[in-house]
Amino acid sequence: MRSSIETYDIVTAETRVVWQTERLVEAPNWSPDGRYLIINGDGRLYRLAFDGSEPVEIETGFAHLCNNDHGISPDGSTIAISDKTEFGKSAIYLLPASGGTPRLVTPNLPSYWHGWSPDGGALTYCGIRDQVFDIYTISVEGGEERRLTQGEGRNDGPDWSPDGAWIYFNSSRTGRMQIWRVRPDGTDVERVTDSPYGDWFPHPSPDGRHLLVLSYDGDVFDHPRDLNVRLRLMEMDGSNARELFELFGGQGTMNVPNWSPKGDRFAFVRYEPES
Repeated sequence: MRSSIETYDIVTAETRVVWQTERLVEAPNWSPDGRYLIINGDGRLYRLAFDGSEPVEIETGFAHLCNNDHGISPDGSTIAISDKTEFGKSAIYLLPASGGTPRLVTPNLPSYWHGWSPDGGALTYCGIRDQVFDIYTISVEGGEERRLTQGEGRNDGPDWSPDGAWIYFNSSRTGRMQIWRVRPDGTDVERVTDSPYGDWFPHPSPDGRHLLVLSYDGDVFDHPRDLNVRLRLMEMDGSNARELFELFGGQGTMNVPNWSPKGDRFAFVRYEPES
């Protein structure tokens, strides 16, 4: 078993296996109606039900090099994907949730999608411009991107709070990767975590009560695959942080929004070493 798609209940602390495969699959999104997950593998996107059936491929047109930065709009009608088929670098596209032809949103490359605004009108993402990693937003209709960070270290993994007031992200501006947050207009940058770990991929719960974070050992650079990591839960301001569990994972475990609609569970991928 290479990849195990699982869910975790934050109330009961129970873990449920949804599906396992010898393939490498990544980054589960939970659909807003709670009925299925979206995952990626081998450059394609798949819809995974909770009934034990095999995943069903989602038609993505020409986009056959999708990475693990994808997600479903708040109303469930649209999927954002990050794909490098057309330009050789990751670009963000939108397509119907049922599948279809991708529509380009970000002309500036590379761009890696990470979050929808609560009203569904904007996207937030990591953009690499002249080798500088920063946080950006853009309208779902395209147009000019807005830069929210200014090259202080590496900035990545943004995700919107459910009230639209903050965009959470991880940044190495103090040396070790930690969690920060910024207003959608680029003001009021605040530090959220001050931990001995390398903290990545902050995901606010839909009810606005919790922040889920993936944490590497403090000496790990970047966000590699196949390491022992821990998933930690905390208040939205970073207080009362607690470790939920450790697992073998990292890149692909929870790169993108992964909470259930009610905010009582989340999905993740556990890995086994390659044989």
